[in-house]
Amino acid sequence: MAEWIGRGRRARRCYGFDEIALVPGEVTINPEEVDISWEFAGRRFPVPFLASAMDGVVDVKFAIEMSRLGGIAVLNLDGIQTRYENPDEVLEEIARVSSQEATNLIQKVYTTPIKEKLIAQRVEEIKKGGGYACVSCIPQNAERFAPIAEEAGVDCFVVQSTVTTRRHISTKYKPLDLYKFCKERRVPVIIGNCVTYEVTLELLETGCAAILVGVGPGTACTTRGVLGIGVPQATATIDCAAARDFYYQKTGKYVPIITDGGMRTGGDVCKAIACGADSVMLGSAFARTKEAPGRGYHWGMATSHANLPRGTRIYVGVSGTLEQIIFGPATVDDGSQNLAGALATSMGALGARNIKEMHFAQIIIAPSIQTEGKIFQVVQRVGMGK
Repeated sequence: MAEWIGRGRRARRCYGFDEIALVPGEVTINPEEVDISWEFAGRRFPVPFLASAMDGVVDVKFAIEMSRLGGIAVLNLDGIQTRYENPDEVLEEIARVSSQEATNLIQKVYTTPIKEKLIAQRVEEIKKGGGYACVSCIPQNAERFAPIAEEAGVDCFVVQSTVTTRRHISTKYKPLDLYKFCKERRVPVIIGNCVTYEVTLELLETGCAAILVGVGPGTACTTRGVLGIGVPQATATIDCAAARDFYYQKTGKYVPIITDGGMRTGGDVCKAIACGADSVMLGSAFARTKEAPGRGYHWGMATSHANLPRGTRIYVGVSGTLEQIIFGPATVDDGSQNLAGALATSMGALGARNIKEMHFAQIIIAPSIQTEGKIFQVVQRVGMGK
């Protein structure tokens, strides 16, 4: 699979969603008769979508609405929601500042200490509103924040960093024991992020409830530019899904794979599922909703890093309600709305009755899939030419 890139060094060719296409099936199904739901920790969710734990995407109100629509929204415990009693004032300030000053301001507002009482308060607010309370933090804060969130009634806990491995080495601090952490929890734990077969297999052994896949593909993430690391999402998803399948064959325990980032349209979501994802985590797609707290702005989780920011603030605009983004009706022509409808229609064309059957769709390498016959769209900047 590898090719020579220089004397004594070989490199493997990997693929992103823009480079592949799904081949229509020999049997087709009425899209209204397919099942796009997915199962997580013994519970079935109507739509396979999670909203990223980003401050421009998820707040309490957004989480409640996402739950009502059948998905999961992850609240960032390391962010603005747990640092400020009134986060709206800070979010308004971030939205008003110029692009040149945005990173510096974000670095500044994230120096305010996290208030533990706000962790419990935000979870309780989501639960009071009838929502599914899912929260996230970095490994360094997990042992301190998880008991607080559990006591407040959290439903799911996410441990997330740029790159997560089971064997993290440090002499400066005590690394989080992921196996011990998962075992001690009363709620399901999602761990991320990773992009390889070997690391996924080791993380599955921790007893986690799901794995997040993706390093640096997010719209507002600059990790690939700053650190030079990452694997294109099509290949990363396939490799991690292969580890999930091997683990299932060995243990009989099926642990979902969640592709996180790198998806702009319904077509990208469909390709992620076909590559083996059980669900997808989206940031910019939901940052464009009227319910998102970012006011049309979106920034990466590591934008606030004091010494080495690995994200940026971008303007995505506001294109519709959360319900419109998920279920339509679509009023734009670029595939960014009615994601559930796009997934169901694609499944119908592939002959897949459910998510797991879609994992067997035929995939081809097709770098011209985005441009073939689209010259007028490109020139006029409409549809796939935007």
